[in-house]
Amino acid sequence: MAIETLYDKDGSMQPLAGKTVAIIGYGSQGHAHAQNLRDSGIQVIVANRRDSANGKLAIEHGFNPLPVADAVKQADVVVITLPDEVQPAVYKNDVAPNLKAGACVLFTHGFNVHFKTIVPAANVDVIMVAPKGPGHTVRYEYEKGGGVPSLMAVAQDATGKAWDIALAYAIGNGGGKGGILKTTFKDECETDLFGEQVVLCGGLAELIKKGFETLLEGGYPPELAYFECCHEVKLIVDLVVRGGLNFMNHSISNTAEFGGYYTGPKIVDDAAKARMKAALQHIQTGGFAKAFREDYEKGFPWFKSQKEANRTHSVEIVGQELRARMPWIKPVVI
Repeated sequence: MAIETLYDKDGSMQPLAGKTVAIIGYGSQGHAHAQNLRDSGIQVIVANRRDSANGKLAIEHGFNPLPVADAVKQADVVVITLPDEVQPAVYKNDVAPNLKAGACVLFTHGFNVHFKTIVPAANVDVIMVAPKGPGHTVRYEYEKGGGVPSLMAVAQDATGKAWDIALAYAIGNGGGKGGILKTTFKDECETDLFGEQVVLCGGLAELIKKGFETLLEGGYPPELAYFECCHEVKLIVDLVVRGGLNFMNHSISNTAEFGGYYTGPKIVDDAAKARMKAALQHIQTGGFAKAFREDYEKGFPWFKSQKEANRTHSVEIVGQELRARMPWIKPVVI
């Protein structure tokens, strides 16, 4: 069954007319939403520490960053764009006590509402608009006159106007050009976590590292291993994004296509799929959310150890050296 998809023609920004939208956090998503909505004619205020890098950027972009509590008091729509791990404390201490009755709280990811680490009061609307792309892309596409496809959901409709506000917000942020897909907090959250962990950020990263290690252990030069297992990933993914797996296979050599069919299923096999299903179940039951919160509350010791191990992996060291020789890709060092 196809998901209902809406576009600019299916709504308007009228439900936001005369309303003040407060963007809480001027990070990746926050900076894009704030500027896009302002450019769409919506009254926008920003909450962020003025002395932080993001606060200074907000000032540079023409906003006057406020403390969270002050921004929430003024707002009809409060948009939470903070990292998932810090949202519950900020919501409890600064958002909830200052919300107007009948206000709307908007999330850009369903994590905390779905797993009930944030439980808004019954007298406010709770909605989600989640662009399917990083904030810089959300802003870049809007400036070009386009927009990033977005997911839209309502968890609580206290006023009877929650869907109208969500659609207006998504249109104002550019989503109406790319398509606004109606979904639920549950489906957005669980599929997003699964995609990140199993394919995009977890599975792909481990595939790159294990492939790189295998070639090194086979006696091959690290430079060749990097190009074959990391650098060329973008070339293949770009083809998939443009035309799917069929277009990718159409664009590569017969040798590569044959080899993909011949060996791919031996690497990512039914046993791997079974582990994917176990990972999905761990997400669905709240096991991942619990592990994430517990590590955060301890100061993220496990998380930090994994970041360091990744930073010092040989594929990163070799890759940094090779990327420095390719200025046209605009290499970044973190």
